[in-house]
Amino acid sequence: MTSFLQRELITVALCWRLERRDGAALGFTTHDRDLSIDGLIYRAAPGMLPSSISLSDGFDADMLDVEGALTSDAIRAADLKAGRWDGSILSVFMVDWRDPAAQKLSVARGELGEATLKGDGFEAELKGPTAILDRPVAEQTSPECRALLGDRRCRIDMAPRTRLTRIAAVIAEDVVEVASAAPGNAYAYGRLRWISGHSSGLENAILRSDDTRLTLRDAPDLAPQTGDLVEIQEGCDKSLATCASRFANVANFRGEPHLPGMDLLTRYPGA
Repeated sequence: MTSFLQRELITVALCWRLERRDGAALGFTTHDRDLSIDGLIYRAAPGMLPSSISLSDGFDADMLDVEGALTSDAIRAADLKAGRWDGSILSVFMVDWRDPAAQKLSVARGELGEATLKGDGFEAELKGPTAILDRPVAEQTSPECRALLGDRRCRIDMAPRTRLTRIAAVIAEDVVEVASAAPGNAYAYGRLRWISGHSSGLENAILRSDDTRLTLRDAPDLAPQTGDLVEIQEGCDKSLATCASRFANVANFRGEPHLPGMDLLTRYPGA
């Protein structure tokens, strides 16, 4: 598997396989020409340059800085700014560029952190599998529900609360009108997923809704257009009152609304 590293004349190329959250797979290499590996073309331009790679067999989180150039339609500044590359799965490996499909040595694999613009290029951090050990083991108590609406702990069926519709009008940078929606403020704290248009594959959190008018928490980085297909999903403010009155789901409420908080320390007799 690594015999190509033992030769007197080494013909090694470093390759990156990047799979974005929208399912698109891209390949890059440090070689001076494109390489075809397992049906994917690894482009020589734009290439990506790694920092020094340091791996260990301990439990310390492995990190790797990756830099690249904005020299192709595959990597665009607008996509980086919109977060389309954040959270992508990245694998780094070495191959013999004379026969790249025959021998391959894995170097690192993990999740790409937030990609940021830097001059005419970008940089991002690769978080290895051991980075998951830095996450909290136990949840903190909270008066609000810690489950996500519709997940396996909440158990609310989201099929009737999810709707495909189109953008009927763009009122402001963060306000859109859709062709159809549930009445009232049903979509507050929900999400809007772009199915078509410039932002296809991205999501925006919904701050509040007034029938078919939706106010987004943040303005989309890529301007929406009338006619864009979107998927809108109802939300929940995670309070016990909403869980009981709107969803009748108190049995699955994942919070501690009656647990005394820090304000208990400020109370005194006669207050």
